[in-house]
Amino acid sequence: MRKFGFAIVLLAAMAAPALATSGPGCLRIVNVASWDTLNLRARPSASSRVVQAIDPQNYGVLRLNGTCRPRNVAWGSRWCPVTHFDGDGSRRGWVKARFVRDSECP
Repeated sequence: MRKFGFAIVLLAAMAAPALATSGPGCLRIVNVASWDTLNLRARPSASSRVVQAIDPQNYGVLRLNGTCRPRNVAWGSRWCPVTHFDGDGSRRGWVKARFVRDSECP
């Protein structure tokens, strides 16, 4: 029974999506003054709760988690789902597309 339980755990770990930490799929912060912060929001709305205020000069890694939306509006008006990795762990949320650009992950 012990071998069977280990096999289930191993299969579950293999099925889980890997989080990219290098290569394409990351974002860099743009259009945010050095004295300001980029707000990571709980939902894709400017009125949504701020999950984290991100320093544009020292922000760690921002990984894009999917398509910025809605697709029927101009790029700068879309919201992008991201995960922010920094020295304190990671947080998921949404950022306005006008404040990020595609980048290679470190």
